[in-house]
Amino acid sequence: MTVRAKTLVKDKFWIVEQNGQKLGTLQKQEDNGWIFLSKQKNREVFHTQESLFTKFGFGIFDQSNFKKPEEEIQTDNFDVHGYPCSQHPYNPMFDVQKQLPVYTKTPKSKSQFCAGYYIICFEKGWRKAYCPKMITLSRYKYKGPIKTKLEMQQVLNDAVKQFQDTN
Repeated sequence: MTVRAKTLVKDKFWIVEQNGQKLGTLQKQEDNGWIFLSKQKNREVFHTQESLFTKFGFGIFDQSNFKKPEEEIQTDNFDVHGYPCSQHPYNPMFDVQKQLPVYTKTPKSKSQFCAGYYIICFEKGWRKAYCPKMITLSRYKYKGPIKTKLEMQQVLNDAVKQFQDTN
């Protein structure tokens, strides 16, 4: 049984996985105890680190042996249809009607993000955005997608000038 804990919050919260399958979450307590909450919502309390190791094994926090699936290995430059995004895009597609490069952050996610840089007009004015959620773009006026940060800054400057000229 190969059980590993992936850090969510350093020295506080972990996701516990066995062979890549999530078993639950682990939380460190102030009194050096531990609480494990399984996916079935079963709660186990471990009063010592030894009792935790007895259940999950001594290598639970050993990240050197932790194998990431190939698709999760991070590199710095990902893109969807030529537009940059900060992490591995899953389910990449191009929304032809809205002219947007769309992706999800995990294979099964229903939450869609739009690759590239954007400027979005919120109630208080235009703001920069990098890979915003699709739902945000459906709720507010926006300009994009834009391929570079520099180009986005120029579009933002032009939009702010237009906004000031009309008011």
